Formats: sequence, C-alpha cells, structure tokens
Amino acid sequence: MPAVRSRRRWRRSSMRVLSFTAGAANMICGSCLRDNALAKELMRLGHEVVLMPIYTPTLTDETNVSEGEVLFSGINVWLQQNVPLFRRTPRFLDRVFESPSLLRWAAQRQIKTDPHFLGAMTVSMLDGEAGVLRKEFLKLGEWLSAEPEFDIINIPFTLLIAFAKTIKGIRNAPVICTLQGEDLFLDGLDEPYRTQALDRIADHSRYVDAFVAVSDYYAHYMVEYLRIPEEKVHAAPLGISLEGHSAARTSHGNTFHIGYLARIAPEKGLHVLADAYHRLRQRPGLPPSKLLVAGWLGEESRGYLAGIERQMREWGLGDQFEYRGVLTREEKIEFLHSLDVLSVPTVYPDPKGTFVLEAMANSIPVVQPRCGAFPEIIETTGGGLLVEPNDPESLAEGLLSLWEDPDLALELGHRGYDGLREHYTAAHMARRTVDIWERVSAPVLRSAVR
Repeated sequence: MPAVRSRRRWRRSSMRVLSFTAGAANMICGSCLRDNALAKELMRLGHEVVLMPIYTPTLTDETNVSEGEVLFSGINVWLQQNVPLFRRTPRFLDRVFESPSLLRWAAQRQIKTDPHFLGAMTVSMLDGEAGVLRKEFLKLGEWLSAEPEFDIINIPFTLLIAFAKTIKGIRNAPVICTLQGEDLFLDGLDEPYRTQALDRIADHSRYVDAFVAVSDYYAHYMVEYLRIPEEKVHAAPLGISLEGHSAARTSHGNTFHIGYLARIAPEKGLHVLADAYHRLRQRPGLPPSKLLVAGWLGEESRGYLAGIERQMREWGLGDQFEYRGVLTREEKIEFLHSLDVLSVPTVYPDPKGTFVLEAMANSIPVVQPRCGAFPEIIETTGGGLLVEPNDPESLAEGLLSLWEDPDLALELGHRGYDGLREHYTAAHMARRTVDIWERVSAPVLRSAVR
C-alpha cells in the first residue's frame, strides 16, 4: 500500500518516537511488516510515532503509516559508494535522487539485495560519518536537529547501527536497536567485509542504550554473535495485526493442501518441503493432494524455483505443484484459508516466523523445524508440530501425522488460533516494547540531567 502520513495524537502519558525502517526495494519484507505493525499499534495506543523510511519507500500489505520522505536515498547511497564525484555534489542534486516516485521506479528495476554484492556498501554504512557516505550522515544530523525532541529513537537493525553515534551527538534520547534477523545477511557477506562489519557493529554498540530482539531465541543468540553486553539485550516477541484474519476455511473436497507462504529462496527451505512432499506421495493409499506455494521471488532465485518445478515434473508431480506469486493481504488470507497445513522449513534458525503467526491467526496448523523462534512459538501456542531441521523425512512424517489424523489437525489449528491471540498480537508486541523502552529511558534521562 502507498505510504500515508500518520495522524499523530499527543497525550501527557504518551511518548514521541522516531522509528527508522529500511525499505527493501520492491519486496514486502518481514522487517518492514513488523516495523509498520508496531508503529501502527503504538499510534493506536496514543503515542506519537514518526516511521521514517531508509533507502526506499517501504511496502506493506496493510495501511502504511511511514513518512512520505526517505532518508539515505538508495540512489544517493549507491552513487556516493561507487562514484566519488557524487560525494561532493550540491544538495539540490541530491534532492533529485531523493524523490519517492523516482525511488519506487528504481526499486522496480530488481535492485540487488544479495549480500554477496553489497559487502563494501554495508561496511560504508557502518563507517558512519568517518566513511565515504559522510554526506548522508551529515544530512541525517541536520534533519534530526530540525525535528522536535523525541523520547525514543529506534534503529531497525544493526546494519544501521552507525546512526547511533550521529544521534547521540545531537539528542539525549535513548537509542534502541531492534534485532530482527540481520545475521543471515551478515553471514552472506564475503570476506573481509563480514569480519569488518561485525567489528564495526560491536564498536558502535556502546552508543546504543538497549537492543530489543524479536524472539527469546534471538536475544540469547545475538549476545554472543555480536559480542554485546547481555544486560543490554531484551526480547519483545513478534506480533501481528489480526485485521481480516479468521478461522474460516475454504472447502476443497478430499484433496489435502500443504502450503508454503514465504520469500522464495534456498534459505527458506522450499526444496526441503518439495522433497518431503515427494516422499509422502510415494506412500500407497494416500488421497489426492497439492503443494501450494506463494511468496516474493527475486531475480536471483528464479533459477532456484525453476529447478524445484523441474524436479517436481520429473517425479511426476508437476500438476500437484502451484506457485501463486506475490499475494495481497486479502489474497494471502484467502490462500491460508485454502490450506490444511502450512510449512516453511527454513534451513537456518529463523528468529521471527511471521508466516507461522499468520497461519495460526487463521486456525491453520503448522509443521516447522525445531530451530530458531519456532519452538518457543509452537510451545507457547500449541498450534503445530516440531520436526528435525533440514530433514525431509522427518518433515514428511510430521505432515503425514496431520494428514492421517484430521481431528489432531483441527485441534492444533484451534490451539494456534487461541494461543496467538493470547500471546502474539501487535498489541502484545507494542506493550512489551513500550515496557522495555520505559525501563531503559529512566536511567538514560537521569544521566542526561546531571
């Protein structure tokens, strides 16, 4: 949805929050959805929120509450990184490349987001004012100086942690950094960029007052991964908006529908699910079934999907595999209502699991690997089964157990539906986040007064 300027409400007990959010070109990413859902819920609770896009305008599948302007225009960042002349060009020329409409046009050109191509730029963003992107950091400082005071300033992930030093030079507000899956990107960087990036993140962590992870698993993992003090790390588990979600189901006869709803990429494990599906179909006596797939497909993953489709045809299962593409929010909910079970068997420990929450919001049971945030979500809600990671046979057994026992599948769906509403809504996420912010703010503000 297009960005709309938020109507801000002010109450004596409310906070004024600046939350940066990184656009992902023409992709709806989990981090953008989370940042937008949190900002929207904070506004509903009466807080004043400025949700400021970085790089490109953000895309979401619900009302977009981000600002219309963009800081660190992706075009300017690319030009300054790769063409030294643009590090000294006048501001009026920069403003041409900060146009949201131009950035949206550029985003449609399949901008590379693969870390293998972005090592030098990642390190430059972490160099802050001391690096080749100094001009953009100075513009950030000027923009921040012109804004009224904020009570909290939130950075969306550690790839932008160099913002913290610039912010601390201008504002006394607590600086919070969200932790929401950046290790996958960092581990994809080629050397020496990966080591350089991790060293810079560890150094910049001293300017951050607190880190807030999107799951308990990720809070514990990132303490060691980023070499940051444990006492600085907190967890506010992910939550989603319930708007439009329901327990309605679409009838599809006796055909068993297994679904996948995530970005199409090797790390998300669609190939593992296809292998498990093949193993299921080798068992005699099973009724008809389909493997239904939806999610964003980047240019770099087209060959990956084509390989899976080719393998399914070779197995004689080509007519049972359907790729539905990118779905709107309404189409996504309709897609979920058509499923009997959802599985996104990531081959890495996913710290968020947004797709799991979305399935549970619609009373769809899940079968997920025992890694990342999946165990805590499934154990808290009771809405699915856990299987061995990166193991098609174990996944096939988990799917079969629900296929052969519809009553169990129905019970797990109901548990997930209720459990999500008790623990993983956007309202829960916002309240937990505000609680952390308030605890962090008190000592920071006392220190600023001295």
